[in-house]
Amino acid sequence: SGLSTGQRMVTVQKGPLYRTEGSHITLWCKVSGYQGPSEQNFQWSIYLPSAPEREVQIVSTVDPSFPYAIYTQRVRSRGIYVERVQGDAVLLHITELQDRDAGEYECHTPNTDERYFGSYSAKMNLVVIADTLSASMVPQVLTRAEGEAVELVCEVSKSTIQHTHLSVGWYHLQGAGENHAEEVLTLSKDFVLKPGPSYTQRFLMGDVRLNKVGNTTYKLFIGGVEPSDQGQLYCEAAEWIEDPDETWKDISRKQTGRTSLVVMSQGRDLPVDIAAAESSLSEGDTLQLICMVGAQKSSNRHFQVLWFLNGVEVARVDPHGVLIWEEEHEERAKLGQLRAFKQSNAVYVLTIYEVRLEDNGTYHCSVLEVKTPGDFHSIQTNLSSSIQVNVKPRESHMRLSVSTSTPQVMAGDALILLCEVQGVTSPVSVQWWHLPPQHLGPRVPVAAMEQDGTLNLGSAYQDGGIRGNLRLEKTSSSTFTLVIPNALDEGDGGQYGCEVTEWSRGQSWTKEGETTVTVISMGLGLDVTLRSRIAAVTYGQSFELVCQVSANYTLDEVPVSVGWLFQPNPPTGHNHELVRVFPGGTMAWGTAQPHLQGKTQLMKAYNSFRLHIHNATAADEGTYQCEVEVWRRNTLPLGQAAATATSNAVGIKVVLPESKLQVATQESSVEIAGGADTAIECRIVFAQNNSQFAVTWYLLPPHPANATPLQIVRANYRSVLEYGAEFSSPAQQSRFLSLRMSSNVFWLRILSANPRDQGRYYCVVEEWLWLVDNWYKLGEGASGRTTLEFQLPERELQLEKTNLSISAREGEEVTLHCLLHGAPLPTTHLSATWFQEKESGLIRPLLTLHRDGAIEYPGDSLAGRLHLRRPAAGDFSLTLHDVEKDDAGLYHCQVQEWQQQSEGKKWSLQALARSGYTQLTTIPAESTVLSRICSSPPLLNFILYLPLVLILLLALALFCWYFKSRK
Repeated sequence: SGLSTGQRMVTVQKGPLYRTEGSHITLWCKVSGYQGPSEQNFQWSIYLPSAPEREVQIVSTVDPSFPYAIYTQRVRSRGIYVERVQGDAVLLHITELQDRDAGEYECHTPNTDERYFGSYSAKMNLVVIADTLSASMVPQVLTRAEGEAVELVCEVSKSTIQHTHLSVGWYHLQGAGENHAEEVLTLSKDFVLKPGPSYTQRFLMGDVRLNKVGNTTYKLFIGGVEPSDQGQLYCEAAEWIEDPDETWKDISRKQTGRTSLVVMSQGRDLPVDIAAAESSLSEGDTLQLICMVGAQKSSNRHFQVLWFLNGVEVARVDPHGVLIWEEEHEERAKLGQLRAFKQSNAVYVLTIYEVRLEDNGTYHCSVLEVKTPGDFHSIQTNLSSSIQVNVKPRESHMRLSVSTSTPQVMAGDALILLCEVQGVTSPVSVQWWHLPPQHLGPRVPVAAMEQDGTLNLGSAYQDGGIRGNLRLEKTSSSTFTLVIPNALDEGDGGQYGCEVTEWSRGQSWTKEGETTVTVISMGLGLDVTLRSRIAAVTYGQSFELVCQVSANYTLDEVPVSVGWLFQPNPPTGHNHELVRVFPGGTMAWGTAQPHLQGKTQLMKAYNSFRLHIHNATAADEGTYQCEVEVWRRNTLPLGQAAATATSNAVGIKVVLPESKLQVATQESSVEIAGGADTAIECRIVFAQNNSQFAVTWYLLPPHPANATPLQIVRANYRSVLEYGAEFSSPAQQSRFLSLRMSSNVFWLRILSANPRDQGRYYCVVEEWLWLVDNWYKLGEGASGRTTLEFQLPERELQLEKTNLSISAREGEEVTLHCLLHGAPLPTTHLSATWFQEKESGLIRPLLTLHRDGAIEYPGDSLAGRLHLRRPAAGDFSLTLHDVEKDDAGLYHCQVQEWQQQSEGKKWSLQALARSGYTQLTTIPAESTVLSRICSSPPLLNFILYLPLVLILLLALALFCWYFKSRK
């Protein structure tokens, strides 16, 4: 869509642009569709190829503090500046393009609109290429008579990879001090010859030509020289490239040295001319004066030439070419600072090397013609017109730019400092110094390079084992680079200064600049925080721990390792290292939790590490920490870490899923006849899918009221049965069966129930679920009680009901009586059970005689010591052998009569009876006869009353004695 009113649009020169190192370049930027003031502000930034996401600010039209340190010095010295073309358009100037100026440039205009609408910045790419253009011509002095031809040769070459064109032109300077050059003839970049205005007619006539010979040679030919051609001629080459906007731009220009052309006029008999390559010089330059004799047939004539400065003779050259110096100039001539010679019979040269201030003034060249070389009677003398030579005190044109390509580095990184020197023609010496942050003391010398390249290191930098082997090199014709391989800490930051001294003929000129570097300590601001979105995780679920690192640098900039630490619950002392990730990505797993290796993911983000654990189990419960170590860059091997930080501890609790188990809790009762089968139901109302169940059946005996539940049988989640102690006999196991009738209904089946099975029954259901690596119990629930009652028969057996109290010494035997009166019917069978009741009220069966004659011992501990006397004769008395202390208690028996209704039918209970109780007291084996006697209750009562009886007898005896004494 097109721009609407008020939609800002920023446009920048189309790229990519290719420009040569060292050239002066401009980039344009303009804004349209804006609101607010007509004068808009502009800010230029660059994104370097080494860090394409990081903005580096260069220059702003509104904020002097906008430039980053790497550009501050160049902006301050106007090596980089912004030219405002109009209110909404600017040009970015870079006066001397450097290789490090390559990158993506962004032009940004701060908002002045009421709202953000449109674009506020635009980008383009600048590519810096090497300047490979060269142009050369042999400097010489040529003398031609008017009308003669002259040919000059210029060598031009380039080796640029990009597609470029060349233009080659010749230029003419009229006088020695002339600054305006006149174009003679140019071969343009489009391969078109273009003559200058003064040479157009002669070009059209073919008297001025430019020929290209081979790939690099260009020749200028002037067919007939004219007096106006006298002066200096030079060649200029330019290299051109086509920009993306289809315009051609000259990216490099080179000029050759100058050739002096003397044109001798035919009109005068003895014309004399004087010329200088440069008439305005600085102290220390070279002055070359040429005296030209324009006489016809000069080669057959004899001349003596005299040189004067301010009317005072300096030297003379006789017709034989013999040189004679004036006395005051002989010393300089011997030192090679003065030279005069006869180049030809028509050309004489005076050269002053390292010109001084006293060489300033007017120079004359006087020519005396003689008939013969030895005859000094002149034929004709003609003084040339003088030439004024101006010698100025030498000034240094040195320009200095100090910068760094590493304005902010980590400890351990290299510092790279650049000192660029422009405009010097003499040797220089360079000295670097350092001023640490917050340091008020003197500057610390770092390194110095003398004029001859000798390197001297400051005392603090001589030990290469501390900061590495420091280097100070001249990396290009104008750049001195200082490299400190290993910045120690923030103390190596601060200001670095470069002081350059230019030396020339006993004089020196010094300039200095500085740049600022920040060194970030590895441990400074290093902080590690561990967090988790959940503190409790359910078995089988995943959880993630995030180790967030806070520092003054990103983790991508330094070698870093992270270790994950674990403390189980309950704690075991020291932390266990689960895994450590090293800088190269290598992982080392610890031995404490080997199961984690197959279910753990390790991830790294911008400034954080993540530990993701799948399928959590109980073994994963505990506290976690992360430990981060950072090293200095460029340090191999890594060795000791530069900084270490350990996070807070985060506790992770692994919990079971919440149990949804519900068991029916209604109370019920079942009444059955003796000998019948029955079933107690246990129903699960609700449970989770995939759950398995363990069911345990319990019996609460009717007596005592607080009786402990007896475990009958437990069927675990694998349906493996485990019977309780009181139901562990084969006979009991065959009568009490745990059955699963459906997915949610379980039965306790009781076969051939008898009265001693009476009581309250219930089940406890456990819910089990497979989670990750094992079966886990989620919860349990108890059912309601089912009371089992018997329909007692109307007839009762005649069983001895007498209660007895007996005692027995430990180790002896004792018989407990249970005698049935009357003989049983022949068609009936009897069963009997003996019970023991302890002081706690617990009643337990000791022995059961079944109707089929089988004897069952519910308690194995007594089985070898119990014996029934004559059960066939109705005597169910029980003999207890080897009486023990714990045998003391209350004993009774229960006898039942069973009858089978018909062959193959079930047996039914016809009658039953319970005997009287027998109290058994046990006596320790070491007791004496006396203790046995005294322990009997009648004797014990007698002993208690014996003192009273003795008192009464004594009182009676005293009464009788008193009565007799009265008589």
